[in-house]
Amino acid sequence: MFMMFSKLVILILLSSSLLRLAATQDLGFTYNGFRSQNLSLEGIAEFTPNGVLVLTNGTTQNIGHAFYPYPINFKNSSNTSFSFSTAFIFAIVTGSPDLSGHGIAFVIAPTKGLPGALPSQYIGLFNKTNDGNPTNRVVAVELDTIQSLEFNDIDHNHVGIDINGLHSKVAKPAGYYANNNDLFQNLSLASGHPMQVWVDYDGVERLINVTLAPAKVQKPTTPLLSFNYDLSPVINETMYVGFSSSTGSVITRHYLLGWSFKMNGQAQGLDLSQLPKLPRIGPKQTSRVLTIGLPVICVVLVLAVVSVTVYYVTRKRKFAEVLEDWELDYGPHRFKYKDLYIATNGFRDGELLGIGGFGRVYRGVLPTSKIEIAVKRVSHESRQGLKEFVAEIVSIGRLRHRNLVQLLGYCRRKGELLLVYDYMPNGSLDKFLYDQPRFTLNWSQRFRVIKGVASGLLYLHEEWEQVVVHRDVKASNVLLDGEFNGRLGDFGLARLYQHGTVPQTTHVVGTVGYLAPEHTRTGKATASTDVYAFGAFLLEVACGRRPIEPQAPAEYLILVDWVFACWSGGDILQAVDLNLGTNYVPEEVELVLMLGLLCSHSEPVARPTMRQVVQYLEDDIPLPEFKSLGITATGLTFAHYEGFDDFAISYTSSVGKAFSQTSSSVAESLLSGGR
Repeated sequence: MFMMFSKLVILILLSSSLLRLAATQDLGFTYNGFRSQNLSLEGIAEFTPNGVLVLTNGTTQNIGHAFYPYPINFKNSSNTSFSFSTAFIFAIVTGSPDLSGHGIAFVIAPTKGLPGALPSQYIGLFNKTNDGNPTNRVVAVELDTIQSLEFNDIDHNHVGIDINGLHSKVAKPAGYYANNNDLFQNLSLASGHPMQVWVDYDGVERLINVTLAPAKVQKPTTPLLSFNYDLSPVINETMYVGFSSSTGSVITRHYLLGWSFKMNGQAQGLDLSQLPKLPRIGPKQTSRVLTIGLPVICVVLVLAVVSVTVYYVTRKRKFAEVLEDWELDYGPHRFKYKDLYIATNGFRDGELLGIGGFGRVYRGVLPTSKIEIAVKRVSHESRQGLKEFVAEIVSIGRLRHRNLVQLLGYCRRKGELLLVYDYMPNGSLDKFLYDQPRFTLNWSQRFRVIKGVASGLLYLHEEWEQVVVHRDVKASNVLLDGEFNGRLGDFGLARLYQHGTVPQTTHVVGTVGYLAPEHTRTGKATASTDVYAFGAFLLEVACGRRPIEPQAPAEYLILVDWVFACWSGGDILQAVDLNLGTNYVPEEVELVLMLGLLCSHSEPVARPTMRQVVQYLEDDIPLPEFKSLGITATGLTFAHYEGFDDFAISYTSSVGKAFSQTSSSVAESLLSGGR
């Protein structure tokens, strides 16, 4: 009797599972708005009272996830993925028309939410460790407003199909093909206007189609993306579907107004009349009604025209800018002087952050977006090379890396150029190292900064579309964000050239103590001269001393010689910054000091590349033996530095105050012909 009862229970459970499976295979759902809908939310995602799904709410560096709460069967018994179709309407609203944050992605994933995912460029999908890992089993369609690193001709505002990582298999600029004439119409994803996306996968043809259009436009017959790809090896038998979005340093809001999905069929069309309205950003505008007679109106208008004319003539002179035809192509990279003037309270001394080799730097808050910025005022009295310089500034503004200070754009006015950067609240690294600082960084923080700057330089040298030579790597140009992460900044001297070519610059720029010997002889800045400067930077971070101390005794004058002498004497840790006390990891400090000597080798061929430097710092790869590089502890000094020593000593003699608390740069002008 008991056995019969057990068999009956098993049959009931089996039948229930089969029925559930059959229902899942043809599952479909439609949300015309999200009023009391049962979705699984994660991060900062939430519903508004009128049914808008808010994935990100205007905060920075955050993630929002929203997933259908139940797993969906995506494969049949032969392990072949089913066909599916989905449609959704979204909107991206940014705080400034000149800037945009990160995007939104439709996601098919093995779990609700993506463990370990990061914001900013990872769009809440992956992180540095698992990006591109085949075990992710994630399929995504990204609608991103930031640069597409894998497609050189697509720098922002693009749609891409991602498989297990953010390097899209295929991507195109956002837009659609109009049905009446099949002409391509561009769309701005961050325009704040609702847009509709259709994603269709044919499991038989193994074809993914992605279509984009304004919300009120019918589905175009020609898709934006059409990509042959078999999803069967990528996805599991059961998966979750939903959306992921994230923000970076720019205030951005991501909204979803409606969503439909269908397995083995066409997703139901969304009813636009039932969709909720987007939330209003800012106060409601009130209208004014004229209640006075026509004669009075005429008098007031005449007086107003005169007053406004005088006012605007005065303001025009005050905020007059230099604008030439060739700058019109740079669009959002150019800021209005008026906005920067307001942001910095008229460039008052109270907003002054510091004075560098080429100008003053002010803190500011953009009036519209409320984003904190740093504005550097640079003289450009010489017009030689100005057009090429601004072109390079705009190109550098496209760099995206977590360890680089973001160059947001520029402005030109009369005899000066204004460069606009992300604001770094903890200032420059050098103030935590020198002159008995009230607060110094511990070794763990310093080592993290070193590895971050190395990663940023590797990106500049090898991982961007062009080679970027920074030409002024030093502690005062490394800025610290709110968590004391190091970010390499001040690209005022940077040079760009194509991979595989040789730079032709013959003008020496940079800071004494960080200049490679061959740079002072030939004037050519290369990735290898950046490595030399990075070597000097490693030593100053570990030792808490500048590369050259003219007031110090002769044996301490040049930092690299002193560290080399400590190594020759068998105790390289003698060079460690006394402010660290004994609270450091000896193996890590010794690695940094030895790597600093290696990067500071006088022969460029003996220096490592930044990729090798990152491997030494991150992967526990042993450094090469110094003997193999012709470096021994038996010589009188680090002999191959003699030419550099002569140059440094002669420079201190002639300049006098060149090595005061702020280093001077060896350059006549930022915009001289040598750039």
